[in-house]
Amino acid sequence: MSVGPRRRHRLCFLLFLLGVVPAALAQEPALPPVEAPQAMPGSQAAGPTIRVTTNEVLVPTLVEKPHGGGIVYGLKQSDFVVEDNGVPQKIHVQEELDTAPIALVIAMEEGRSGWLEFQKLNKMGPLLEMFLSDPRSQAALVGFSSVPRLIHDYTHSQEELSESLQQLEPGDGGAAILDTISYGVTLLEDQPKQYRRVLLLISEQRDHGSKHTKPAQLVAKIGRSDVLVLSVSYSPSKAEFAHDVKDSGEDRMMSMVSTLVMAVNAFKKNVAKEIAIMSGGEYMTFVGDHRFEDRIMEAAKEVRNRYLITFSPSDPSPGLHTIRVRTVEDYGAKIIARANYWRGAD
Repeated sequence: MSVGPRRRHRLCFLLFLLGVVPAALAQEPALPPVEAPQAMPGSQAAGPTIRVTTNEVLVPTLVEKPHGGGIVYGLKQSDFVVEDNGVPQKIHVQEELDTAPIALVIAMEEGRSGWLEFQKLNKMGPLLEMFLSDPRSQAALVGFSSVPRLIHDYTHSQEELSESLQQLEPGDGGAAILDTISYGVTLLEDQPKQYRRVLLLISEQRDHGSKHTKPAQLVAKIGRSDVLVLSVSYSPSKAEFAHDVKDSGEDRMMSMVSTLVMAVNAFKKNVAKEIAIMSGGEYMTFVGDHRFEDRIMEAAKEVRNRYLITFSPSDPSPGLHTIRVRTVEDYGAKIIARANYWRGAD
């Protein structure tokens, strides 16, 4: 059977990606040694929880009323439809909104022009009370330029965090966002399973100087984790992330690889935004002190107002899968949910 030039070109491109991308994922260099935080107390605590496993995908979902009218509460399992690469899935929805204690890592850019935002960051301590309202919740501080550094280990003390926020140090000319997100996800994954894991990234949009984490590696790492990334950026961008779901037999694998390539390319425009979208978190920008405070309070509020949807994928194909969440009834609502997950080759 003859193969046309166009089909032959697509096949060669697919084989190239299937060879190169897994190799890149398998060769993730280790970050430089950084002081590791201590595990939080209560790691053996029992309690109901929903987590990602190798056979289950967690989809934190925020449903907002149109025109900033607030959160839509009271939705049930029958109100949601979740599609994995265009195929509806059998889902479970936790009846209550997210009530788990929070494990929070706050990653703040100290490099490049990050020092211009120190005055705002120095005042952030009281705002963290919204994240730490549960007495079991704890937060750690990370600063970064070319390399991430642990500023303060996990604590529930707002006073300790406020004091440490006064110790930010101007960094070098780097802004290793990819390395720092990877580091932050690792810190969070070491914490108790029953905790809601949140990474609050405060940075510019683009990575400058990451040497240990490739975009494809971070796509896979975020896609395997249950970490919610909230990005607060001080450099607004007009770039928008878009993904096109294709579900048509022989093109299924090509579509999944293309989604990975698109996600990697999007990182070059605005890595802070794309990581937030992938994880189901929020991307926000600010200019001015009050705007910054509003964004942090908004982020804290939205962590608690997410429905926790889980499903066991019906498609075992390895690679990056695209998720779409919608409601059965059209409320005209804005739905914020994770856009992708990564399925490894079992």
